[in-house]
Amino acid sequence: MTKLDILRFPDKRLRTKAVEISTVDDNLRTFVADMFETMYEAPGIGLAATQVNYHKRLMVIDVSEDNNEPLCFINPVITHKEGIEVMQEGCLSVPGFYEDVERAESITVKALDKHGESFELTTNDLLAVCIQHEIDHLDGKLFVDYLSPLKRNRIRKKLERAEKELTGQKNRPTANL
Repeated sequence: MTKLDILRFPDKRLRTKAVEISTVDDNLRTFVADMFETMYEAPGIGLAATQVNYHKRLMVIDVSEDNNEPLCFINPVITHKEGIEVMQEGCLSVPGFYEDVERAESITVKALDKHGESFELTTNDLLAVCIQHEIDHLDGKLFVDYLSPLKRNRIRKKLERAEKELTGQKNRPTANL
């Protein structure tokens, strides 16, 4: 398996709308395994293919405490939403920031699993929020889009500053002592 690089906000590639997957094969299943490895190592509870610069409608989720309930969603579509819930969200593409986001409390989603089999899932609470968050990624949307422009710009500037500092440290000459 391969650990994939996660794109970080404000990378413009995160705004790409993912296209449907037409073929579920062994190559896709290998990529799904790589996504799970990347998500678990990050650590996170959800990862959309867009976040790893693969712009197809694919996402992986595991909200269990022991990482033993992996869910793969290929071409997910929310068919029903109900209620409103506010939950604090974070994102592997927006590291270190957590904000309250309003989403549907209960949803029904239809998708294909990693074997290409169709399934439907009705869920609520954290799993429902996570599914909505990851589908947003597939649509080129981030949780920071739910925030005020002021908050979003502050987060963007802090992440850009941190990236510059990190890049500057990598490019500094070092002495071998």
